[in-house]
Amino acid sequence: MVVVDEASIYVKAGNGGDGCVSFRREKFVPRGGPDGGDGGKGGSIFLYVNDKIDTLMDIPSKSRFIAENGACGTGRNRYGKDGKDLVIDVPTGTVVKDLKTGRMIKDLDKAGVCVRIAVGGSKGRGNVHFKSPTNQTPRIAGKGKKGQERWLKLELKLIADVGIIGLPNGGKSTFLSRISSARPKIASYPFTTLQPQLGIVDLEDFRRLVFADIPGIIKDAHSGFGLGNTFLRHIERTKVLIHLIDIASDRDPLEAYNTIRRELKLFNHGLSEKPEIVVVNKIDLLESGILLSLVKDLTKKLSRPVYPISAATGKNVNILIKRAANLVYKKNKVEV
Repeated sequence: MVVVDEASIYVKAGNGGDGCVSFRREKFVPRGGPDGGDGGKGGSIFLYVNDKIDTLMDIPSKSRFIAENGACGTGRNRYGKDGKDLVIDVPTGTVVKDLKTGRMIKDLDKAGVCVRIAVGGSKGRGNVHFKSPTNQTPRIAGKGKKGQERWLKLELKLIADVGIIGLPNGGKSTFLSRISSARPKIASYPFTTLQPQLGIVDLEDFRRLVFADIPGIIKDAHSGFGLGNTFLRHIERTKVLIHLIDIASDRDPLEAYNTIRRELKLFNHGLSEKPEIVVVNKIDLLESGILLSLVKDLTKKLSRPVYPISAATGKNVNILIKRAANLVYKKNKVEV
């Protein structure tokens, strides 16, 4: 499942309808008086959190959303029709910001929530409301107010149980494709994953875990290097992090680990405090003696367990999923 996680949209609520200037013209009513009706209210624009969609993919294809205007009032005290409201479906986890100021307006993190994001214009009053003892035939009516308009930035922070992090080419996409039906792009060059990917894993006890493959993080990603910090925000809602390290690369595993940890802390200190499972991947590419030595050395330096897996062959992957499930559901309080 490819996730489109940003969109800029223009929203314009409907204008209120004008009130009407009208006078009664009935045969047996010689002094008719005013009977102009009110205009209708302009339609408002709402954002609805739809749990059946997982991406902002449909938003960029239509960046302007304009609600219906209210109709003008007419004679015989007939009110104008209210403009229809416009509802925009967004996925759970959408953060709404003002595009110009960057100010957060709403964090839509619960399914089923409906928020009015642009208010429709109020109706104009008909001349019947302006009648007074000193003005029996008012020839004025109220104008409908303009509907609210604004540019918004929608940012999706994935609602996932487990975030898969690591340097580029660490095997994150291969791991996600191994455990779920997700089919991310896999290649032997960096940054093959350019958008976050989601995968769902069904557990034995009829529960499920949602995994998010976060595009590769590099040194100074928090400042915009590489793919930048665009995708680091997706980790903020995850309950557990799987930190994947390529044990078969020429890079020092401890250096690779510390690079990611530093970026998490600089982007948001809370990210570095999330429960984390340290995993070394691609164990199928090393001889058992070398692998054992590297894993033992890294375990000692980190003072915590390190889980060896091969995403390509599936070795030890089920053990890792169970460990993640235990942490997510707090089934077993085990130090990792």
